[in-house]
Amino acid sequence: MTDLSHVDESGAVRMVDVGSKPMSRRRAVARASVRMAPETSQRLGDLPKGDALTTAQLAGIMAAKKTSDLIPLCHSLPLSVVDVSLAVVADGVEITATAETTAQTGVEMEALVAASVAALTVYDMAKAIDKGMVVTDIALVEKTKADV
Repeated sequence: MTDLSHVDESGAVRMVDVGSKPMSRRRAVARASVRMAPETSQRLGDLPKGDALTTAQLAGIMAAKKTSDLIPLCHSLPLSVVDVSLAVVADGVEITATAETTAQTGVEMEALVAASVAALTVYDMAKAIDKGMVVTDIALVEKTKADV
Protein backbone atom coordinates (compact mmCIF):
# COMPACT_ATOMS: atom_id res chain seq x y z
CA MET A 1 0.00 0.00 0.00
CA THR A 2 2.95 2.39 0.40
CA ASP A 3 3.00 3.09 -3.35
CA LEU A 4 -0.35 4.93 -3.01
CA SER A 5 0.21 8.58 -2.13
CA HIS A 6 -2.94 8.94 -0.02
CA VAL A 7 -2.31 5.80 2.07
CA ASP A 8 0.31 5.58 4.82
CA GLU A 9 2.43 2.55 5.75
CA SER A 10 -0.32 1.17 8.01
CA GLY A 11 -3.01 1.46 5.33
CA ALA A 12 -4.70 4.55 6.78
CA VAL A 13 -5.72 7.41 4.49
CA ARG A 14 -3.78 10.64 4.73
CA MET A 15 -3.40 13.98 3.03
CA VAL A 16 -0.15 14.09 1.09
CA ASP A 17 2.43 16.55 2.43
CA VAL A 18 3.42 18.72 -0.53
CA GLY A 19 5.19 21.32 1.61
CA SER A 20 8.66 20.49 0.36
CA LYS A 21 7.73 20.32 -3.33
CA PRO A 22 8.71 23.28 -5.50
CA MET A 23 6.06 25.58 -6.92
CA SER A 24 5.29 24.96 -10.58
CA ARG A 25 2.83 26.17 -13.17
CA ARG A 26 0.19 23.50 -13.63
CA ARG A 27 -2.63 23.10 -16.12
CA ALA A 28 -5.24 20.40 -16.61
CA VAL A 29 -7.96 19.88 -19.19
CA ALA A 30 -10.95 17.59 -18.68
CA ARG A 31 -13.93 16.75 -20.83
CA ALA A 32 -17.44 15.43 -20.33
CA SER A 33 -20.40 14.78 -22.60
CA VAL A 34 -24.14 14.85 -22.19
CA ARG A 35 -25.97 12.78 -24.79
CA MET A 36 -29.55 13.75 -25.56
CA ALA A 37 -32.18 13.88 -28.27
CA PRO A 38 -31.40 16.35 -31.07
CA GLU A 39 -34.60 18.25 -30.23
CA THR A 40 -33.30 18.78 -26.69
CA SER A 41 -29.89 20.06 -27.76
CA GLN A 42 -31.63 22.66 -29.94
CA ARG A 43 -33.56 23.98 -26.92
CA LEU A 44 -30.75 24.31 -24.35
CA GLY A 45 -30.77 28.11 -24.52
CA ASP A 46 -34.49 28.31 -23.83
CA LEU A 47 -35.58 25.70 -21.29
CA PRO A 48 -38.27 26.04 -18.62
CA LYS A 49 -35.46 26.49 -16.04
CA GLY A 50 -33.54 28.97 -18.23
CA ASP A 51 -30.37 28.93 -20.31
CA ALA A 52 -28.69 25.60 -19.57
CA LEU A 53 -25.42 26.44 -21.29
CA THR A 54 -24.70 29.67 -19.41
CA THR A 55 -25.83 28.15 -16.13
CA ALA A 56 -23.65 25.06 -16.66
CA GLN A 57 -20.63 27.18 -17.51
CA LEU A 58 -21.00 29.16 -14.29
CA ALA A 59 -21.66 26.00 -12.26
CA GLY A 60 -18.49 24.38 -13.58
CA ILE A 61 -16.35 27.38 -12.68
CA MET A 62 -17.87 27.59 -9.21
CA ALA A 63 -17.39 23.86 -8.67
CA ALA A 64 -13.70 23.99 -9.56
CA LYS A 65 -13.25 26.59 -6.82
CA LYS A 66 -14.89 24.22 -4.30
CA THR A 67 -13.05 21.02 -5.25
CA SER A 68 -11.20 20.66 -1.95
CA ASP A 69 -14.56 20.90 -0.14
CA LEU A 70 -15.93 18.04 -2.24
CA ILE A 71 -13.04 15.59 -2.60
CA PRO A 72 -11.54 14.30 0.66
CA LEU A 73 -7.78 14.79 1.00
CA CYS A 74 -7.65 17.18 -1.97
CA HIS A 75 -5.51 20.27 -1.42
CA SER A 76 -7.05 23.71 -1.67
CA LEU A 77 -5.41 25.46 -4.62
CA PRO A 78 -5.08 29.10 -5.64
CA LEU A 79 -6.65 28.85 -9.07
CA SER A 80 -5.37 31.42 -11.53
CA VAL A 81 -7.96 30.57 -14.17
CA VAL A 82 -10.84 28.19 -14.79
CA ASP A 83 -12.44 28.05 -18.21
CA VAL A 84 -15.49 25.95 -19.01
CA SER A 85 -16.74 25.80 -22.59
CA LEU A 86 -19.81 23.99 -23.86
CA ALA A 87 -20.36 23.07 -27.50
CA VAL A 88 -23.75 21.91 -28.72
CA VAL A 89 -23.46 18.99 -31.14
CA ALA A 90 -26.19 17.06 -32.93
CA ASP A 91 -26.68 14.54 -30.13
CA GLY A 92 -25.79 16.58 -27.07
CA VAL A 93 -23.23 18.83 -25.46
CA GLU A 94 -19.44 18.50 -25.31
CA ILE A 95 -17.87 20.17 -22.29
CA THR A 96 -14.23 21.15 -21.91
CA ALA A 97 -12.90 22.48 -18.62
CA THR A 98 -9.44 23.94 -18.11
CA ALA A 99 -7.93 24.81 -14.74
CA GLU A 100 -4.59 26.45 -14.05
CA THR A 101 -2.58 27.23 -10.94
CA THR A 102 0.91 27.87 -9.69
CA ALA A 103 1.22 25.48 -6.77
CA GLN A 104 2.95 22.43 -5.32
CA THR A 105 0.39 19.93 -6.55
CA GLY A 106 -1.67 19.28 -9.66
CA VAL A 107 -4.97 20.77 -10.74
CA GLU A 108 -6.51 17.68 -12.38
CA MET A 109 -9.29 17.29 -9.84
CA GLU A 110 -10.42 20.89 -10.33
CA ALA A 111 -10.72 20.39 -14.09
CA LEU A 112 -12.55 17.08 -13.64
CA VAL A 113 -14.96 18.53 -11.08
CA ALA A 114 -15.65 21.52 -13.34
CA ALA A 115 -16.47 19.31 -16.34
CA SER A 116 -18.56 16.93 -14.23
CA VAL A 117 -20.64 19.62 -12.53
CA ALA A 118 -21.19 21.45 -15.81
CA ALA A 119 -22.48 18.19 -17.32
CA LEU A 120 -24.71 17.52 -14.32
CA THR A 121 -26.11 21.04 -14.57
CA VAL A 122 -27.05 20.55 -18.22
CA TYR A 123 -28.69 17.27 -17.22
CA ASP A 124 -30.59 18.88 -14.35
CA MET A 125 -31.87 21.75 -16.45
CA ALA A 126 -33.05 19.55 -19.35
CA LYS A 127 -34.30 16.47 -17.50
CA ALA A 128 -37.91 17.66 -17.59
CA ILE A 129 -37.97 17.48 -21.39
CA ASP A 130 -35.61 14.55 -22.04
CA LYS A 131 -35.71 11.46 -19.84
CA GLY A 132 -33.12 9.64 -21.96
CA MET A 133 -30.09 11.87 -21.40
CA VAL A 134 -26.78 10.29 -20.39
CA VAL A 135 -23.74 11.96 -18.81
CA THR A 136 -20.71 10.17 -20.23
CA ASP A 137 -17.02 10.26 -21.13
CA ILE A 138 -15.76 12.24 -18.15
CA ALA A 139 -11.99 12.15 -18.56
CA LEU A 140 -8.76 14.01 -17.98
CA VAL A 141 -7.35 14.70 -21.44
CA GLU A 142 -4.28 16.76 -20.66
CA LYS A 143 -2.08 17.86 -17.79
CA THR A 144 1.10 19.89 -17.85
CA LYS A 145 3.66 21.12 -15.36
CA ALA A 146 6.32 23.77 -15.95
CA ASP A 147 8.97 25.33 -13.75
CA VAL A 148 8.31 28.85 -12.53
